[in-house]
Amino acid sequence: QLQLVESGGGSVEAGGSLTLSCGFSDDADKYYMGWFRQGEGNEREGVAATLTGGAITYYADSVKGRFTIDRDNTKNTLDLLMDNLQPADTAMYYCAAAPPSLDFLNQPLDSRHYQIWGLGALVTVSA
Repeated sequence: QLQLVESGGGSVEAGGSLTLSCGFSDDADKYYMGWFRQGEGNEREGVAATLTGGAITYYADSVKGRFTIDRDNTKNTLDLLMDNLQPADTAMYYCAAAPPSLDFLNQPLDSRHYQIWGLGALVTVSA
């Protein structure tokens, strides 16, 4: 059973940077993967996603140009590099994996495609 473990959360001031990392087991290389977040009182939203090789990526408009998703199958890691963080980015961030499908390619940031989830890492951005 594929397992995902997030690390790297923390607190930062507005304008700062953080990198989240998701470690996954060896059988994850056939899954599409993504990062989601859920702020207090908000629904879970897709932040970034990538296909099995990591070369093709997708981003939510709210983070485009500030966040970078980076998949390394040799190290079994999926990183989310976050720059110019703002208070609105405060949330619990989750790593997730989805089996390949055509539906995923149409909506890669739709949480319904993802079957395996990590426990999350908290990111807090102060003004």
